[in-house]
Amino acid sequence: MAKKTAPLYNFPHPMDNDILIGHDTTLNAFMDAWNNRDNYPLHPVWMLTGTRGIGKATLAYKIAKMVYGNVGDFFIIDMDRNIDKDGKVKSDGKSISVFTVRATIEKMQMSSMSGEWRVVLIDSVDQLTTAAANAILKLLEEPPAKTLFLLVTHQLSNVLPTVRSRARVEKMRPLSMSDLRRLCAKFMPDDIIEDETLRLANGSFGRIANIKQSGGDVVYDDLLKLVQNKKSTAADSMNLARRIAPFPELHTILLDIVARFGLAELYPMATSTINDINRVNLEPEIAIFKVIEEIKKCL
Repeated sequence: MAKKTAPLYNFPHPMDNDILIGHDTTLNAFMDAWNNRDNYPLHPVWMLTGTRGIGKATLAYKIAKMVYGNVGDFFIIDMDRNIDKDGKVKSDGKSISVFTVRATIEKMQMSSMSGEWRVVLIDSVDQLTTAAANAILKLLEEPPAKTLFLLVTHQLSNVLPTVRSRARVEKMRPLSMSDLRRLCAKFMPDDIIEDETLRLANGSFGRIANIKQSGGDVVYDDLLKLVQNKKSTAADSMNLARRIAPFPELHTILLDIVARFGLAELYPMATSTINDINRVNLEPEIAIFKVIEEIKKCL
């Protein structure tokens, strides 16, 4: 399996990023509620949901900085602060433990009650274990006074219905092509970003970096040529599948090819096969090879 190269880009952490593009509607909705909180109680739980890489965490941190009063009034639950049962950082963890949530709740109980607003930011709810999500749920059932919860989630269907029902859900849209261009100009000024790469990003700035990092723009061109070449062989398909397989962020370019040629009848099969790579541990190259061959049959 191919080795991944070192990151090409060093983007700021959402906490340090003051550049927010494309989400004025969601930000204005919060600001209206915040500015009118004396007349209408502010909903204590705001869930920001949408595709990865569109700026949900950046918006959450922007809101948090406007709301919390003192340094000790801001609590963050994420993978960087994830701990095990002994309180040690879990650097190789894939999910946020219940111990991380419990430790945050303890800190909240010990924090000074200055009368200022406090903020709890979770990035992301998708990564909470079931036990961790249930611990958060208990907190949300009776939220402390003057406490705002900002819940970032990439896939709303992954959130416990009981947690979702206690939140004001703000569905953030993918970024427009012009939004992506502005972000590229700011954070990737030395790169030439083709329109095709922007289209492949599907409204996610984060995905542009992944595509460039893994050579996805080149792979897409090669895939396009392969499926249209009547002389291409199964061996050609397997070789390209092996190039795509090590990079999960590239697996969905198969769906982009399906959409490009209007193969609607193939979409359910392609989607299911790609999802099975993670769900049932299907060998990535075999799954990708299968989809490539089906696309070739339809053209």
